[in-house]
Amino acid sequence: MTTTSPQATDRTDPVYTQLQYQLALFARRMEQVRTSDGGVGALDRAAYLLLDRLDRHGPANVKALAEALGVDSSTVTRQVAPLVAAGLVGRVQDPADRRAVRLALTSHGAGRLTEVRDGRAELTRRLVAGWPPEEQRAFCALLARFNLAMESYSADRQGQ
Repeated sequence: MTTTSPQATDRTDPVYTQLQYQLALFARRMEQVRTSDGGVGALDRAAYLLLDRLDRHGPANVKALAEALGVDSSTVTRQVAPLVAAGLVGRVQDPADRRAVRLALTSHGAGRLTEVRDGRAELTRRLVAGWPPEEQRAFCALLARFNLAMESYSADRQGQ
């Protein structure tokens, strides 16, 4: 399979044509790796991000998770249900309001998240093993910058 993009037209800049194509290809290949036999990330993207958020920031209510992840509360509710059923996330009482509940990572969830993180980190190490360290760092910095630009774009669009 080729990784070059279709030819640019007069209306498009070849860099943007290539970049959008590479991003689409990246997303497809990430999903292929995740779902392949013995896949590294048996957690889907939504589950991974929810568990990661709870691990890094502690228990949170649905609204706070939705805001942090840039999705609707109903989306978080739908995505967290199978995580609760699987014992990866639990409901805990909110210390500030005894009537409210927050979602928290369980020890089982923390263990599963560690397994997935370790698997993804190992795969990433293998994929960039032949790259000089400065290119690895540059790729990480540029990808982080691109993700921040997308986050900012999304926030601006929601504010309109």
